[in-house]
Amino acid sequence: MKSTVYGFHSKSNSIPPHHLRNAHALRGEKVPPLTTGAKPESPASGEVSTVRTTAREFANPVDYQHPFDSMARLAQTLALRYDANRTRHAYYRQVRLLHQHFTSDPALLTEAQLRDYFLFVKLKKHWKPKSLRQARAAIRLFFVDLLGHTDWSVFSQLRVKDHDTLPPVLTRQQVRDLLAHIRLRRYRTPIKLIYVCGLRLSECLALTVHDIRGPENQLLIRNSKGHQDRVVPLPTALWRELQQYWSFHRHRLLLFPNVGRGDHTPQATAYRMREAIAPMPCSSLQRLMIVARKELKLPAASIHSLRHSFATHLLEAGAHLHTIQQLLGHKHIHSTMVYLHLTHQTTREALRLMEDLCRGLPR
Repeated sequence: MKSTVYGFHSKSNSIPPHHLRNAHALRGEKVPPLTTGAKPESPASGEVSTVRTTAREFANPVDYQHPFDSMARLAQTLALRYDANRTRHAYYRQVRLLHQHFTSDPALLTEAQLRDYFLFVKLKKHWKPKSLRQARAAIRLFFVDLLGHTDWSVFSQLRVKDHDTLPPVLTRQQVRDLLAHIRLRRYRTPIKLIYVCGLRLSECLALTVHDIRGPENQLLIRNSKGHQDRVVPLPTALWRELQQYWSFHRHRLLLFPNVGRGDHTPQATAYRMREAIAPMPCSSLQRLMIVARKELKLPAASIHSLRHSFATHLLEAGAHLHTIQQLLGHKHIHSTMVYLHLTHQTTREALRLMEDLCRGLPR
């Protein structure tokens, strides 16, 4: 029996299947490839090239090629229930992993087999609580809502609790050292913006020229997590830096267009960025962060750690917790309260009170 590649059947193993699957689902978009050392062809007269403004592109699972009819029905159910392709893809992927584990139609599995699968991913694969909850939600939707197995109790038996782990945070000096270590401005500027405004990586790279309200010192974040919009303050110095950044490439829409491959001369780089049809990929900054972190011997931090550092440093400077919640775009205040455990100011105040309690006690 030939293995099925979700999306389409590929003759090459050099490209990850999930990239091939999304490419197949998005095959209606004709994107001219950039060749090394060559300039991209300009659109013919009358043609308008489509510019993608999202940092990550996920296809709708409805467009995948499904090995079983039950998987196709699941994709249709996800399309009706959820708006974001990322959520649809994540849920579809969980049922796909279930199929790959048993190499059979997931609709034919029994409750005992499903219990064995949950034990396998929890005890053998050591999945984190969030992954286990996502798997339970997706598989429950498939078996209970779609197939009607309302009497199965395995879903109530699986209970997971988040581990109380604190996110890594850099000090202000470590952030300065990190930015100074990044030589190229086309990478340093978006990383600086992520830290100063507390943005998610995808939010930063998806910014357009219409999202910058320089005279009002505002930055508009569109369609962020949960399909929410918000406005964050933009320092004047950073606005001037963004103006200089855009004046280099002068893309008609994107603020951080994809650099592409080719000659490294300023003229060739600016031309590729000006003609780009997609923003800078997230992996570019993620890899750069890993390399810089290792060279500077910083803690195991990622791009997202800059967002945590932003919130922690604001809290140390005296900002109100609800203000930080609005700036970060958190729906619940409980998500923001984790930064109370990370501030040095809180620790110093507690230490001062403990010193007062200790003072005068008999030895």
